This record gives sequence, structure tokens and C-alpha cells, in this order.
Amino acid sequence: MTATLLEPFKRITVQQAKHMLDQGNSVVVDVRRLDEWVTGHVKGAIHIPVDDVLNRVDELPTDKDLLFICAAGVRSALACEMAAAMGRPAERLFNIEAGTPAWIEKKLPTSYKNQP
Repeated sequence: MTATLLEPFKRITVQQAKHMLDQGNSVVVDVRRLDEWVTGHVKGAIHIPVDDVLNRVDELPTDKDLLFICAAGVRSALACEMAAAMGRPAERLFNIEAGTPAWIEKKLPTSYKNQP
């Protein structure tokens, strides 16, 4: 769980993300499209599609670690980069690498459709 010089964020597993959420100082930001979001997402996640991150950066909490997730870790890594470019500290940015399918597969808390 370390940031590299090339990446202003840390890469984590879905299990690490669940542990961080259980600690109460983190929030998941799902950056997938709406049609992907409704098929299942991390319970309690904020939905901000990757194309909207720069315009909606003010919606990201400043007092919590930001755990970005997508389907496979690519768009969420891009969202981490955007958040860092907008001044969010690297030590508070995390990319959930395996993505939402892995979260659901592990039977971690999941919501569907427009449920929070």
C-alpha cells in the first residue's frame, strides 16, 4: 500500500478497501457509467463518472480517504490522478484495483439500481 513516484495514489485490494471502510475514515467513489452503476456498486459509494470528476471535485469529501473504483482499475486510476491534480493529497487517494466485479464476487456490501 505505497504510492510510487509515478502514481500519486496507493493501489489496494477490495479486501483492503473493505477494511478501510470499516474503520470509518474512507469513502468509495465509483467512477463507472450510470448503466454500470445500476448493475451493482459498493454500498454507500458516491457515484461520479470519470468524465465528470474534474467538474465535480468539490463533491469529494476532504476529511476522508478517497477509494476510487471502476470495473477493472483503469478509470479509477485516472480519477485518482485527476483528484491529485486538483490538489488532493496522495496519501488520501486509493485505487481499488480489482474493481466492482471483484467486490461483488467476494460478497462484500453491495447496492443495486439507485440505492445508496
